[in-house]
Amino acid sequence: MEKTQIKTATLTKAGLIAGLYVAISLVIAPYSFGAVQFRFAEMFNHLAVFNKRYIWALTLGCLITNFFSPLGVIDVVCGTLGTLVMTTISYFVSRYVKSVALKLTISTVVCTLAMWSVALELHVINHLPFWPTYLTVAIGELVSMVVGGFLIYAVSRQIDLTK
Repeated sequence: MEKTQIKTATLTKAGLIAGLYVAISLVIAPYSFGAVQFRFAEMFNHLAVFNKRYIWALTLGCLITNFFSPLGVIDVVCGTLGTLVMTTISYFVSRYVKSVALKLTISTVVCTLAMWSVALELHVINHLPFWPTYLTVAIGELVSMVVGGFLIYAVSRQIDLTK
């Protein structure tokens, strides 16, 4: 009975994060896609440093969101893989870090640097210049991650996100 409850709680938490990611991204859809984007749901990427279940939750949320992307199937595949890779890297790099602030900093840096993949997509599909696009997409990610870092930090002081 105990294992079933733990599995149900884990699935529920992951589903909640995936759903929030999709809802926030689609509510502000005009700002969630393109060369200048503020996908505020990216703030949830910080959760990956607390528990690996959130890697899958965020990947699923990104997958569903990217079905609405103007880039089409390439964003469903490449954008979703980008989320899987950057949240996995954040998880492994911060796994032995004790400081929550440092974990969130690591996540912010990894996710912001990883925006090269989005810039590359936009370069290949929309023929946008790579470096300026990387700059604008990375700035949007940085803003989302910094704002999210403060929010997730506050939440982590009240709720044990590792469980």
